[in-house]
Amino acid sequence: MSTPPRRTSMADVAARSGVSYQTVSRVLNTPEVVRPGTRDRVLEAISELGYTPNRAARALKTTRSSLLGVLNDGSSLFGPTETTTAIENAARAAGYSVLLTTVGASEAGQRGVVPELLGSGVDGILVVAPHEAMIPVVESAAQHTPVLAVSADLPGVPGVEAVGVDQQRGARDVVEHLVRTGARSVVHLSGPSDWFDARDRRTGFEMALESNRIDGDVFGPGDWTPRSGYEMANSLATKGLPDAIFAANDMMAIGVLHALHELGLRVPEDVAVVGFDNTLGAEFLIPALTTVSQPFAELGRTALRRLVDALENRVIPADVPHALPPRLAVRRSTRPERTH
Repeated sequence: MSTPPRRTSMADVAARSGVSYQTVSRVLNTPEVVRPGTRDRVLEAISELGYTPNRAARALKTTRSSLLGVLNDGSSLFGPTETTTAIENAARAAGYSVLLTTVGASEAGQRGVVPELLGSGVDGILVVAPHEAMIPVVESAAQHTPVLAVSADLPGVPGVEAVGVDQQRGARDVVEHLVRTGARSVVHLSGPSDWFDARDRRTGFEMALESNRIDGDVFGPGDWTPRSGYEMANSLATKGLPDAIFAANDMMAIGVLHALHELGLRVPEDVAVVGFDNTLGAEFLIPALTTVSQPFAELGRTALRRLVDALENRVIPADVPHALPPRLAVRRSTRPERTH
């Protein structure tokens, strides 16, 4: 039986680069205090030897593990999935590892996830909290460790701040765009009432109706699926279709497009359609879907930065926002905006 390979140590890196063990440690932890030439030599040795820091040993010395917990509900929906991926990428770029844990649907499952993460030695926890069912998890985690919630509009939990995307602004941008295309009536097919994103999109829509003084209504709630968009559009057609339909997400908008096609209606000539999320492939629908794009990569970086600043007792810069602005992606499912 062959002897398994030995893990490369800091002493090996020191020997390869011709410096002391302490210098290698400084390059890893406070590189700014090491002369550039020495630092480059050590980094080259690290790359050649494939050295990776021993997280357990570091935790014993510093009482910090550089390990962050990320909790989500296991949803396969585009928004929560993209948010979780963005957080993982941002953490890796900042020198942190992520322990991802999915919250079970049962109460027992929810109670168990926080102790599991704490037992793994995480320095803090990011909770992707898009709906009410995640509030008890946030509250439980916040009793034991620093927590940051990634959520559009999380109701106040003591000691927990939230970072998200400005959903109300996205909905207002949709309505204002439709007004500029000449639409005089808009119906919003809302998402689930227990989801914070859906609530904020509905609120933004209603505010925009009032400020722009156009006819509009809310229909639903739907459940984020194409089926719910399809069924609501067919039900709406029996009552009279508006100039434009604003679906709560792209999946529901896909159902709307299918229903309108079956009814023999043209998009956008007869009815304009707008979604939300800018899901992968939205631009390849027929017609290409006008939708609201959320800055998920920036959201991950912002959430990670705020939590790390809190962990390291740094003053959070005033320019780090709590709500990031979305961007309206105008495509062929809405009419061109009027120039005057």
